[in-house]
Amino acid sequence: MLHRIVLAIALVFAMAGPATAAPVLLVSIDGLRPGDVLEAEKRGLNIPNLRRFVVEGSYATGVRGVLPTVTYPSHTTLITGASPARHGIVGNTSFDPLQINQSGWFWYASDIKVPTLWQAAKGAGLRVGNVHWPVSVGAGGIDWNLPQIWRTGHADDAKLLTALATPGLIPQLEALTGQSYPLGINEEIDGDEGRARFAAAMLRSHKPQFMTVYFAALDHQQHQDGPGAASAHAVLERIDTALGVVLAAAREVQPDTVIAVASDHGFLPVTHETNLFRAFVDADLIKLGPDGKVLSWEAMPWPTGGSVAVVLARPDDPVLKALVAGKLAALQCDPAAGIADIADAREIAAMGGNPQASFFVDFKPGTSAGTFASQAQGLTGVPKSKGTHGWFPSVPEMRATFLIMGPGIPAGKSLGEIDQRAIAPTLARIMGAKFTSAEVPALKF
Repeated sequence: MLHRIVLAIALVFAMAGPATAAPVLLVSIDGLRPGDVLEAEKRGLNIPNLRRFVVEGSYATGVRGVLPTVTYPSHTTLITGASPARHGIVGNTSFDPLQINQSGWFWYASDIKVPTLWQAAKGAGLRVGNVHWPVSVGAGGIDWNLPQIWRTGHADDAKLLTALATPGLIPQLEALTGQSYPLGINEEIDGDEGRARFAAAMLRSHKPQFMTVYFAALDHQQHQDGPGAASAHAVLERIDTALGVVLAAAREVQPDTVIAVASDHGFLPVTHETNLFRAFVDADLIKLGPDGKVLSWEAMPWPTGGSVAVVLARPDDPVLKALVAGKLAALQCDPAAGIADIADAREIAAMGGNPQASFFVDFKPGTSAGTFASQAQGLTGVPKSKGTHGWFPSVPEMRATFLIMGPGIPAGKSLGEIDQRAIAPTLARIMGAKFTSAEVPALKF
């Protein structure tokens, strides 16, 4: 009987997670599909560092994401536990109806409307570091910040990043690594490998107790060649090696570190593109000047990969709303347009999506949203990329990855399918930080 009681008490503590606060390292691998880790051998992937999490730690069979399933909203959910409607990062690119922002993204943490894990960790008295996490420019709570931003790929981008990073940090880490910090626009595997070396140098020199690291190359390669392509597998294997560099540094300086690996979304191949800009120009909802630039607009698409938000100039105008609803419904009846679903404002709110959008169009798998730059080519066409994401989170192929291992984390445990919003409160609990932003409870191990 005593033996059973001891076992029961041990099980309770195991389910509760680590008994004391531990350092946390959160690594994101953009576009990592759960099957690439869980079925690595079957898919011919040699990724020993990622596979360690399945054997030595706990893992989700899939992570249900947010609307839309694209990088910046998803990464902000990972760091806040909130949906885009609350945290404010509702797409990758900011709303730009006149197309004047030179494809600017939501780089600036001042756009995040709720507290972040960085701030929670700092509030708990922890040292905090970051390497290349999306929406981290000017982020509060980070002691050593290498934020993600780019403009043109010109050498001036390095000056911009140095000005926005923690003062003196880039020169210091460049001296330690003996190399230049990769430009933000570099999403190739060599950029990730360089950032891994900088992350390891930051861990060894500053010993942050909460640190975020972001790798972009897998997403980049899957856009270029499609998910599951041999080139994408090769990139993932190199990312696995880069991950090993970071893991070794973390365990060297703080052996009790709990390490989590997450991704933001899944991936699907694409063969068709539907351009709502063209449809709205043809319907006089967007008026162009002789130079092809936007003169005025009544309804404007906001593309997000496999889906597109539609913003109305007057969202409370019932006549305009009915006009746009009718246009979208007519497009949905055209099989060539590849529209699977159209959500209205009430349905968007229920999914925690963009509150500026009056409609959200979800395309069928295989069809993606066209951009303003490609609207002159017609309503439908062939996309430049062979793979993308961004469909509604209900699409199974959009499931993301979550892996975690370290002291107090059960070995070989499947967590089943989890909500992306549960990751931030889970990590906050592990590091002993007070956290109030999350919309769902922390995971139980």
